[in-house]
Amino acid sequence: MAATQAVGGLSALGRMRWTLADGFTLVGRELSRLRREPGQLIASLIFPAVMVVLFGYVFGSAIAVPGGGNYREYLMPGLFAMVTFSSVMAMTMKVATDASKGVMDRFRSMPMARSAVPFGQTGADILTGLLGLGLMAVAGLLVGWRAHRGVLPTVEAFALLCLMRYAVSWVGCYLGLVVKDEQTADQMVPLLLPFTMLSNSFVPTDGMPGWLRLVADWNPVSAMTAAARRLFGNPNVASGDVPWPVAHPVAGVLLWSAVLLVVFVPLSIRTYRRKGR
Repeated sequence: MAATQAVGGLSALGRMRWTLADGFTLVGRELSRLRREPGQLIASLIFPAVMVVLFGYVFGSAIAVPGGGNYREYLMPGLFAMVTFSSVMAMTMKVATDASKGVMDRFRSMPMARSAVPFGQTGADILTGLLGLGLMAVAGLLVGWRAHRGVLPTVEAFALLCLMRYAVSWVGCYLGLVVKDEQTADQMVPLLLPFTMLSNSFVPTDGMPGWLRLVADWNPVSAMTAAARRLFGNPNVASGDVPWPVAHPVAGVLLWSAVLLVVFVPLSIRTYRRKGR
């Protein structure tokens, strides 16, 4: 109540500054928690490297890229996209755990901007996500993946991956606020795998039944993967009539990210505030 009254007495600019300051404080809190629990950080960093080796060599020994090309170069953008979208469940687990352990209630009792809490949690996820992408890129280089179009397109590709990760982290934030506890959130984790697999991440969608290909092509994972392949200069075998997000993947990623942010940022903030009433 005191925090709400204090925020109400500030101008719009003052509220924004207060929210940002509190948000950065909570980013620091999340990062310090990772230092106290290094196992969580190590697991999140090792997972991308394991995916490169597992999918690159297991799938790579059995799948040929239509039209030729190195399968591991075809695969790496899909793995980048897969790790990017894994932020949904990671954030869901983190927020649900904080809520069930009373951490959220403690934050609400403190004189801080209410919206700073979800901003702080999603901001911290971006930093850990950057570390994961960096380690995956190193692992990809070791198994033969290369970015062929130069520095600027490569930077653009990683910037798009970060933007999409930030957008989907808000989806996870909202889900973490609405589920009952971390056990429920943990049961939702297996749902992520079909979502990422039903895309062009690992195999072309050309061989799928028509209805399934339509679903896969409209999956935002497919747009993210296609955009990364185009910007990295890696094999991209989309052919025929494909939906707009895959035919124009960079614009598709920007549109998907904007939609997710417009929908889930206010939903997350509103849900967090309502739970404190």
